[in-house]
Amino acid sequence: MSSAGEAWDVEYSFAQEQDFQQVVNLCDKDDYYGMDYMAATFHRWLQEPGRLMFIAKMKDRVVALESTLLVDGGHTVLIQGLRVTPELRGCGISRALQQYAMNYIRQHFPDVCTVRQSRGDHLSAQVLAKYRVIAKEAVLSLGCEVIDLGPFIAELQSRLPLQTPSSPCCPVTLNQQQVETLILTNHVVSNLLPGKTIISNWEPLKPMKANMEVLSRRRLTWIADNESEPNALSLCTPSYSVPYRQDAIRITINIFGRSLASVCAVFVAQLKAMLPSLRGYLIIGVFVDPMVWPGLQQFCHNNANVCFFRDYYQSTMLETDL
Repeated sequence: MSSAGEAWDVEYSFAQEQDFQQVVNLCDKDDYYGMDYMAATFHRWLQEPGRLMFIAKMKDRVVALESTLLVDGGHTVLIQGLRVTPELRGCGISRALQQYAMNYIRQHFPDVCTVRQSRGDHLSAQVLAKYRVIAKEAVLSLGCEVIDLGPFIAELQSRLPLQTPSSPCCPVTLNQQQVETLILTNHVVSNLLPGKTIISNWEPLKPMKANMEVLSRRRLTWIADNESEPNALSLCTPSYSVPYRQDAIRITINIFGRSLASVCAVFVAQLKAMLPSLRGYLIIGVFVDPMVWPGLQQFCHNNANVCFFRDYYQSTMLETDL
């Protein structure tokens, strides 16, 4: 335990169902631009195979949380969901909790040799000295009332080239078997995946058979512009509630590929596929190659009351040895 932990008499343990409200309360409504996902994922995370949720408590109160997930056939651990109560941020609690979690992983999972995480904030020189950058995605963030999404889709659709079933850029929805075959092909791995990494809503995974089960748990919608050798391959999460507004929901779309026309086509196809299930106020996070972002942003200018929710920012995938 760190000196900070000793001074404050911090107790470490695994999160349980009864910790839900205290964990959710670690963030307020405005943290993460109102996009905190913890309330939507906490219970599912508790049940997920290969996942551990570590908490730090002071005087029986949860003051920090960090989750780990075993991937890559048990050789890599993903660090996710770090939360610290506002009054203790910057005081060393997160560092102490992470040290405790990594010591536990070393002791109980000796095959783990790599630690991976995603960051959406500015990376300090200290962080960059500790981690290897394996991939980057640029994020386009949009917000709208769901009632305005249909006109937005129609406006974008009118800008796409005319498509037919035989067109080289005619989006197709993939089933799980097609996904598992396509995502591991040399064409997709070498030409589309950023840093040869599958990124699903901030989760960086190696393209290997062992990770297909992890992806199947996510209930993703997969759409490509071609089912054999695509120029763009995309995945979209189911919608989930976020605290930005009482009726706010979010979806995250990761699009792999550098062909702007193909990226735009699968983006529109994902929105069309999601539209029937959506209600309320929608925030969309679209993660793309940084080279594609300016063109996609220009493509999304509209007259349908869909706004740009956040300015440009990047998601960076980091890796280090355990």
